[in-house]
Amino acid sequence: MKMLLFYGIYSENVFEVIVDIKTLKSFISVASHQSFSGAARELNTVQPAISRHIAMLEQELGVLLFTRNSREVMITTAGEQLLSDAKQILALTSKAKSQVKRAHDGQVGELNIAYLSSACLTFMADLVRSYSQQYPDVHITLFEMTATEQIEAFNANLIDVGFSRPLPSGIMDEFNSSDIYIDKLVAVVGQHHPLAEYSQIELGQLQQQKLIIFNRDEAVGLFDDTILLCKQAGFSANIISQPTHMQTLLTEVAAGLGVAIAPHCIRKLYSQGCRFLQLTDAHKAIPTQLHVKRTNHRATVDSFVALALHNKAKIAKSMA
Repeated sequence: MKMLLFYGIYSENVFEVIVDIKTLKSFISVASHQSFSGAARELNTVQPAISRHIAMLEQELGVLLFTRNSREVMITTAGEQLLSDAKQILALTSKAKSQVKRAHDGQVGELNIAYLSSACLTFMADLVRSYSQQYPDVHITLFEMTATEQIEAFNANLIDVGFSRPLPSGIMDEFNSSDIYIDKLVAVVGQHHPLAEYSQIELGQLQQQKLIIFNRDEAVGLFDDTILLCKQAGFSANIISQPTHMQTLLTEVAAGLGVAIAPHCIRKLYSQGCRFLQLTDAHKAIPTQLHVKRTNHRATVDSFVALALHNKAKIAKSMA
């Protein structure tokens, strides 16, 4: 390993010397043992190699680092200064090697995670806590984002991982995506609504209802699937509201403004005043997926993805 060593003598002259780590180790060992032969034994080499390293340093610096005679080797004042600097350099080199390896293994760095609150509220804290315990030196930032916001954040390289709905077909090839759990659509009615006494209904029973559907701009696939299911059930959805937040959707339902069709996961939000009814004929899988750009090869991302996929069964159970 080659490196630049800036070394001051008597605070007036500065010498730029190109040395390698092996040479510095030889110098430190000679200073420690006060012996060229002792340094050679410690470093498992021959004495001429040690002598060559010291001679090279002295020639480059233009100073004597040791005075020696047949009986002893004494370090000079200049040598004492170099010894102090050399120990710091070796310590920094060792730290750099360690940090590089830890970065390679995903043990240090940053991780930016975006998630749908309604779909991830139950498991996100536990998942991030588990990751943080394994990788305490990785700085994690969480972002609550809609599906559309996540796509924009990915395009701007603001996030590394996204928990969202399936991506639009036009950009799917840019990502590695994995199902985390599969949800289903349900009807959400107010506690005083005539349908609230049922545990399950057919989608056609909502034909005359004022419908509240999550905003299409925030989740195109979810909106389009809901409209298609209504058509297959024989009616056109009478949409009276398209809130941009699932919590708003639940509040509107609880207030009696209409009936919603939404993923079952939103029951994990504040849902007092709402009733969730199974839809017996709305057989549409609603995946929550983990997305990572194919071009993102950061080790912190790889380790988090591996942990999330390892916990898929646990996550699915928490959302059941």
